[in-house]
Amino acid sequence: MSLDGKVAIVTGSGRGLGLAYAQELARQGASVVINDVDAATAAEAVAGIEAAGGTAVAVVAPVGPTETAQLLVSTAVDTYGRLDILVTNAGVLRDTVLWKMSDDDFDTVIGVHLRGTFTCVREAATYMRANEIAGRIICIGSPTGQRGNFGQTNYAAAKAGIVGMVRTWALELKKAGITANVVVPVAATAMTATVPYFAAAVEADTAGEPMPAFYRHDLGFGTADDVSGLIAYLASDEAGDVTGQAIGVGGDRLQLWSHPEPVVTAYHDGGWGVQALQDEFPALIGEHQQSVGERFPALPDDLQRPRS
Repeated sequence: MSLDGKVAIVTGSGRGLGLAYAQELARQGASVVINDVDAATAAEAVAGIEAAGGTAVAVVAPVGPTETAQLLVSTAVDTYGRLDILVTNAGVLRDTVLWKMSDDDFDTVIGVHLRGTFTCVREAATYMRANEIAGRIICIGSPTGQRGNFGQTNYAAAKAGIVGMVRTWALELKKAGITANVVVPVAATAMTATVPYFAAAVEADTAGEPMPAFYRHDLGFGTADDVSGLIAYLASDEAGDVTGQAIGVGGDRLQLWSHPEPVVTAYHDGGWGVQALQDEFPALIGEHQQSVGERFPALPDDLQRPRS
């Protein structure tokens, strides 16, 4: 597999997961547009890719506004002559419970994750269609968007919305040969580093040591590099028949998330009035109610850490 001659934009790629994605795309031969809100961070990311023999340029701008999306695409085209791949990774967190979440907490997260994904994909897809490029759109989701998570109303809404948009884009862009997929990473990040459950894994990663097998295999939790291979594969010509999918990856595990499907279907002549629901709902639906949130297995004793 090779991405030689391809040009990619990776939003939010100055550090963390986004940087790992950009580095892998460059390693496979793509020229990369790095994006971050901090100029020094973006410059360091570019320098690292160039030092490893890759090609990169930076755009310092916040993701969300249409103007940033336009600048990202124009930079790719003006610098490298085309655009083949877009990875929408940029994001922020403003975690708090529903009754404490401010309008700004909500709007900030939606603006970067959801609106930022929309504006960047719209700009990239418009360019790809106009230039008959069979491009690759790869949007970053989260288990929170699939299952929900305490204290993350804004983030859950954004990540669930991204999956819905990608399914729609897969339909709309199919004729143009452009694929659109969601990657759901499970990896050590600044956010997971603060969670005691992941402490042993984060400690190992920070020390440059292999993560315990429990995390990598049983939990499907790994490093940023464990995710980047899937990003590069979906960006390649070999993945041209993969579109509209939500694919989870972490550690040693790869998962294909199902699209929502009914688990129970029932009919009642004349419709479902209150009395019919009182009579029949508990037996029909009650035992099939779906769970919410992620359920983690108990940590083995040797991986437990005292709470601070």
